[in-house]
Amino acid sequence: MDRPTEIIVVPHTHWDREWYEPFQRFRLRLVALLDEVFDRMAQDERQRFTLDGQLAAVDDYLEVRPERREQVVALVRAGRLAVGPWQILLDEFLCSGENIVRNLERGLARSAALGGAMPVGYLPDMFGHIAQMPQLLAGAGLAHACVFRGVPDRVRSHAFAWRAPDGTTVRTEYLPGGYGNAAGLMDDPRLVTRRATDLAERLRGWRPDGDDTPILAMYGADHAAPAPDAPDLLAAAGVDGVHLRLGTLAEYFATQPTTVDGLPTVTGELRSHARANILPGVISVRAHLKQAMGRAERRVERYAEPLAALFHDPSVQRFLDMAWTRLIDASCHDSVTGCGCDETAEQVAARLAEADQLGRAVCDLVGARLAGAVPRDGHLLFNPTPAARTALVRLEVEAPADGPVGLVGADGRVAPAQVLDRARTLLADDLVPAADLPAVLTRVHGRELYGQEITAWSVSPDDATLTFEVARHGDPTFDVEDVRLALAAEGGPDRWRVRIVAAPRLTVAALVEVPALGLAAVRPVALPADGPTARASGAAPGPAEAGTPSVTVVDRAVDNGLLRVEVAEDGTLRLSTPDGLSVDGLARLVDGGDVGDSYNYAPPAADELVDKPRAVRTVVVHDGPVVAVLDVVREYRWPVGADVDAGSRRVDREAVTVTTRVELRAGEPFARLRLSFDNRCDDHRVRLHLPLPAPARSSYAEGQFAVVERGLTAEGGGGEVPLPTFPASGFVAAGGAEGSLAVLLTQPTEYELTDSGRELAVTVLRAIGMLSRNRHALRDEPAGPQLPTPLAQCRGERSVDLAVLPFRGDWDSAGVLAAAEAYRHELLDFPGAGEPSGGLPAPVTGLTVDGDGVLLTSVRDRDGRVELRMVAARDTRAVIGAGRGVRGAWRADLVGRAGEPLPVDADNLVRLPLRAWEIATVQLDLPDPG
Repeated sequence: MDRPTEIIVVPHTHWDREWYEPFQRFRLRLVALLDEVFDRMAQDERQRFTLDGQLAAVDDYLEVRPERREQVVALVRAGRLAVGPWQILLDEFLCSGENIVRNLERGLARSAALGGAMPVGYLPDMFGHIAQMPQLLAGAGLAHACVFRGVPDRVRSHAFAWRAPDGTTVRTEYLPGGYGNAAGLMDDPRLVTRRATDLAERLRGWRPDGDDTPILAMYGADHAAPAPDAPDLLAAAGVDGVHLRLGTLAEYFATQPTTVDGLPTVTGELRSHARANILPGVISVRAHLKQAMGRAERRVERYAEPLAALFHDPSVQRFLDMAWTRLIDASCHDSVTGCGCDETAEQVAARLAEADQLGRAVCDLVGARLAGAVPRDGHLLFNPTPAARTALVRLEVEAPADGPVGLVGADGRVAPAQVLDRARTLLADDLVPAADLPAVLTRVHGRELYGQEITAWSVSPDDATLTFEVARHGDPTFDVEDVRLALAAEGGPDRWRVRIVAAPRLTVAALVEVPALGLAAVRPVALPADGPTARASGAAPGPAEAGTPSVTVVDRAVDNGLLRVEVAEDGTLRLSTPDGLSVDGLARLVDGGDVGDSYNYAPPAADELVDKPRAVRTVVVHDGPVVAVLDVVREYRWPVGADVDAGSRRVDREAVTVTTRVELRAGEPFARLRLSFDNRCDDHRVRLHLPLPAPARSSYAEGQFAVVERGLTAEGGGGEVPLPTFPASGFVAAGGAEGSLAVLLTQPTEYELTDSGRELAVTVLRAIGMLSRNRHALRDEPAGPQLPTPLAQCRGERSVDLAVLPFRGDWDSAGVLAAAEAYRHELLDFPGAGEPSGGLPAPVTGLTVDGDGVLLTSVRDRDGRVELRMVAARDTRAVIGAGRGVRGAWRADLVGRAGEPLPVDADNLVRLPLRAWEIATVQLDLPDPG
């Protein structure tokens, strides 16, 4: 007799923390639902519940119902309530890899405090999955994944082997029909048997011959509770050859093997449309949220945490924890995606702003302490990259004298500086009645006046003039009472001239060398007028004398010896390199209609594309030699909106001026671009088109711990037209044997290879007015409720930053990864706060990580050790060192559990072999600084 088929029915809810309603309104519903579920579970020990794989739902509930905590703990420990392993269900492509790690780390820790996490990488509703997810799950000790969207058509069984780029493989459960494939099973008690029979037949089709393990049936839906009498209904259902029982998702996976032997293998990311919508339009809608996420993540990951960890300031850890709470919350798959209501988007923007502010606060606190060793006229610079670098820094300094200016370091070397701007020196020049002088003096607060400090003052009775001289740092002996007494002694004039004169201040740019993840101090110095490379008294030769390249401007062309950028009559760019690689027509703007929604782009049936400006002009902003900047100003007339019903764009036009700022720095092989404009139109998509030096058959996009290759098409079949628009976070590169082009990015960005691989199109703006549309030309069914989202039209000032790098060969050997790192990680400066007569402190190396293709992604404090995470683009060896030496080193797993010790050699270095695309976590015991 054949063994009966066992179906484990998993009661659950899929909980969107915020979506078509804002967070607090959804939380009211969550509390009511869980009150009901937990009351039932207290009355009936047969009840089981799986809480969507995210601890956020538990935290949100217990904040309102703290008295339920002990019940929740008891249910988790009894195995009746499955929680975790995530803190929140995220969108994997719209946050950094480190954000994903912290999400998982926090979810596992919080789950452990409640009794233990569900040992499954449950990913039920993400809009596709990143390539490195198998390695991340395995690194956290999870042997299983469970997915719905993005699975390719060739997977025909319920389980497959999902392989990361490094070769790590996890057994992965596919959910045919989604996380609600048994949602209606017990809606009508009279139909449970029939529906169970149909369910068994449907799910058996996904079991290969010889697989007699239990079948998984997901009994739940969005924001829904299971039937209160579910155990009785299942017990009463009589299905021939089928045994139905309630269980948690953890109980189901306890019945499944962890081996992947004999399973079909899928390598890399899961972004197929074959079995379900992956809703790719979320990559480009509300682009300002993606920009804010990228900005806040960089601030916390690459500046605040390394500063605190390497220069030992544990007092700021709570600020960092709060920043990560906001970053993780914002990564939710209906949050940073922008596919919620306008109120939700505003809350997400506020969280990201707070995360950025917290990161800045940490930088300010640590930096101010360190800058106490730097004289007041100096600046302390921090390099967030793990290799020494010479990079451009923009500083506001007091002018040491008229004429050329340089920045001198502790070793006496001078970097010639380019003056970018001169601040006003005369801040006020007013005639004031004598009777009003007491009121004028109330503007002085201590020694502060107009945001600066008083360095000197004078009263001139001859011309009845009161003068205050101000600067960034004032005279500590100043007392405003002395001024009152002096004015009283003079008496006389009915009117006084009151002048406030600031010390001359300059904004300068210079190339400065800073050690790896370290500090260097500089101060302004006057240079002799006979040449910008002249040295200060006793100074060593500066970088310019050693052959540092410079940048020049001639007409509408800029050149730094590594790259030449020319502006054409139509405002597009021509880039050329010394080895003969050249490409024309770059940065062509194309505006087209978009009658889609927050989930999917859709052009009008009769679209109109606008790609030719009505007028073009070029303005030279800075002309070198350190940095050159051109503004290319193009005027367009874009349709004001679209007529969705008519399937066309409107006839009315709006004048829009788009400024493309082209910046070329000395020593950089790429051109920095910033596009800015006032969006006055609705229902449209704006893309930046970049012709490639040679047609491409595929693109390479850097994202979360990996560079992924993608073709010109996408696999379809799941209810939406598979447009080949894809996400990239660090860079996207494409081309052929004759040459390639890389676009360097600062935030998750949508791109597409168009014109049969001849052009790269980068989405700058997608303005839409509906959360979802019931009728959508490129999608079979609604993705959510049809609600207006007027703020998603993104009206107002918009800007996008990116850089363009032409190269030969493949992206790896051409150093694109390193260029992208340098592009998005500028030097950070702190004004000096020490004694004005003091000398400059010597440069300090924080941490070095050498190795071809090794990318550092995180440096943090871990219980007194410095923990760093890195990923290797190829088989290589990472060499890790610290400026003050290394006392001990250990490998650690992804969530920080220390493992095997690593040897520290005679040179005080840790040498770590890495396989291609391995994510490695290392903990170091470093001596205390100083």
